[in-house]
Amino acid sequence: MQELQAITEKYHAEYVSESFSSLEGINSFALTFYKDVAEIYDCITRLKNIERNPSGFSIDDAPVLGLLVRVWKLLKEVIKYYEQDNAEIISLFERPIIEASTIATYLLTSGPEVMLDYRKCSYKDRLRILRDLESGSTFFETKAGKRLLRSVHEKLDIEGFSRDDFKEQKSNRWKLQGKSFYDIFAQIEHADLYACTYGMMSESIHGSWNESIDWCLVSQDDGTYKTNPFSYPADIRFITPLLRFTTRPYRLWCQRIDVYDKNVEGTLNWVERVNRRLFQAFDKLFDPLSR
Repeated sequence: MQELQAITEKYHAEYVSESFSSLEGINSFALTFYKDVAEIYDCITRLKNIERNPSGFSIDDAPVLGLLVRVWKLLKEVIKYYEQDNAEIISLFERPIIEASTIATYLLTSGPEVMLDYRKCSYKDRLRILRDLESGSTFFETKAGKRLLRSVHEKLDIEGFSRDDFKEQKSNRWKLQGKSFYDIFAQIEHADLYACTYGMMSESIHGSWNESIDWCLVSQDDGTYKTNPFSYPADIRFITPLLRFTTRPYRLWCQRIDVYDKNVEGTLNWVERVNRRLFQAFDKLFDPLSR
């Protein structure tokens, strides 16, 4: 794909070497690199082998494709806030990116029964809507309620599901294969990474005392706190680790849909290689006591 080659060609050795000589250069380089990685991911979701998929992708492939599109859309939002030097908002997007990437990898390394279970698990709250209707909720007499109800029935009809087709999901408490996300993460990545990545990131979603200390308050010498109205500056520590999780499912997807040629392989290898060098260059120059 010519779009992929055009992206990587501009990263000549002299440009990279000069950029990695200072923290300012590294962060400037990183912004360009992150934008290009998001475009690479975007391009990959538009690739297809016309012999395998003359039209679109089947319902056995579509769940993964949807997750991969979600990843690059969220990554592009993260990059906007990186450019605005706002790490606080970036932190809100990190967790869903890791979750979508991990689940996509899990689906791509599992059989068709797992893909079916994943689709069925998404109907938990939609089936509750039908139960609310039967219980006499007046919400379904409103236009919004009627629209929501119609949407639920349409989705069930498209997949050919009835309300009696979810016994296994109910017995598993609507968890994919009966596993918590921690179980899936430990299987796909490593359990030791969970607490310092996905686990800690939950504070930005749900809010916590420690999260408030980090982003929203300033401690004073007398033990009191005051408002912190400013955003925390962003650097590569907020995005480069994310790419550690995101590239793998795009590689597996290309292999699954029979488009994994030398060009795609070389591009994804390049993403991983540059991302690794970027972190090493930053780590060499960064003073942890400066922030």
